Amino acid sequence: MRIVVIGAFGKAGSLIAEEAISHGHDVTAIARRKHDDRYEKLIEKDLMALTREYLTALDAVVDAASAWTSETFHIHTDGISHLHALLEGTDTRFLMMGGAGTLYVNKEHTMMVKDQPDYMEELKPLAAALTANLERIRSYSDWAWTYVTPPFNLTWEGRDTGEYIIGGEEFITND
Repeated sequence: MRIVVIGAFGKAGSLIAEEAISHGHDVTAIARRKHDDRYEKLIEKDLMALTREYLTALDAVVDAASAWTSETFHIHTDGISHLHALLEGTDTRFLMMGGAGTLYVNKEHTMMVKDQPDYMEELKPLAAALTANLERIRSYSDWAWTYVTPPFNLTWEGRDTGEYIIGGEEFITND
């Protein structure tokens, strides 16, 4: 598969890119700046500066771009609109790395993880931005997308078990 990973030097992006490469996929990393020489194919470019030429003839685009401050949260919504415009009319699959705050904690889908009283105050603005991101993705009916939510307490140094839980839109826990 030909895959582009946006945010390839971030925590999630680097793990995704490295895993794809280890399985023999043709991976192009996209990042605002080069951090090291780990990628054979690297495009140094801001997500908003990407053009359609960078995303042609691909099987998948993975958006793992990080935006952690109020000044950069627009990347979660404006970035989605930009990527949608670039991928519109193609068969390229789009995968978005999201956040656990966007998952529902009840079957009625009236409360998200981010809405719980004990949700960390410092993460609420990011969770709101990611919720807006997901709403924007859902507003487009003409592309194949998947929203991937890592575990709430993701341990980046954890071992790869090769096992995943597909829980839909509801927050689930395990031991």
